[in-house]
Amino acid sequence: MRSTHVTDKSDHVMEAKGSLGLYPLAHNSAAVASSEARSALSALRNSELGKQRHEAEREAARTLDKEAIAAMQETIGAVRALSESKTDAALGAIERAAGKIDIVLARNPEAALVPIDVEVLIIDNVPRDWGEGQIVNVADLASLAIDELDFPGARAMLRRLMSEIRIRTCQLPLATYPAALKEAARLLADKKTEDAHAVLLTALGVLVVTDRIISIQLLLAREHINQAQAAAATDKSNAQQLLEKAKKELGRSRSLGYAGYDPEYLTLRDEISKLAKQLDSGQETGSTFRTLKEKLAALLKRQSEPKKETRKSAA
Repeated sequence: MRSTHVTDKSDHVMEAKGSLGLYPLAHNSAAVASSEARSALSALRNSELGKQRHEAEREAARTLDKEAIAAMQETIGAVRALSESKTDAALGAIERAAGKIDIVLARNPEAALVPIDVEVLIIDNVPRDWGEGQIVNVADLASLAIDELDFPGARAMLRRLMSEIRIRTCQLPLATYPAALKEAARLLADKKTEDAHAVLLTALGVLVVTDRIISIQLLLAREHINQAQAAAATDKSNAQQLLEKAKKELGRSRSLGYAGYDPEYLTLRDEISKLAKQLDSGQETGSTFRTLKEKLAALLKRQSEPKKETRKSAA
């Protein structure tokens, strides 16, 4: 799996991984990350964010379909062969692609989509010293820009509010791809080379992309809660500080718009306050920590549900 680390002139930091390289890794951003943000992200890179990235890689290895990837590669080869007037080579590539797709269909008869590429990005444009008030100010500017139909300005503002791990999966639509291969083969048999070329380009042109977006602030909160639980028995003062940090990160995540209206944010805040009181009074905290972590895990799961879009890719 290909790995690339990109830092552009605006200090926008991304880390990307993909197998087929279908996605552009260069991403221009108007956001400027502070030195505090970079330091905080670097400190977590080998812990929470690193674990998330590795989990995404393992998930990609399990879900990517090698036969579908091979079919895609053969189709690209057929397009190139037709561009060079190598009709026989193109027909052979189409037949091999069709054979691979038949295997995919036999193995996944109910599937509408099959994953062929995954990209993992780590993006953090929000200075660590920004409070909720500063975040809300930028959000208000973005909202004002939208009201004034200044969408480029709104996008620039919204990019400043990105602090996330993004897992982007590219999927092949099984409802249309096999039929396109058969149609291209038929057109080639009828000596309609240009039409076959167009059909293959269309098949390659529409892929379904799903994004899973995970708030870095929620991951930071989870890490602080885990550390607080570990410190609760021996260093209550440190545990209290860590819980306060977790509460702050929850507030930042909500202000940044990561499922900001989810009522679980308020529930989590109340659970943290309850834990702080239990620590102060020397009560047992194991069950409350467990409940807090379960609720946070549920919020993370809901917030990172895949979001679909259709996009075109270059053959």
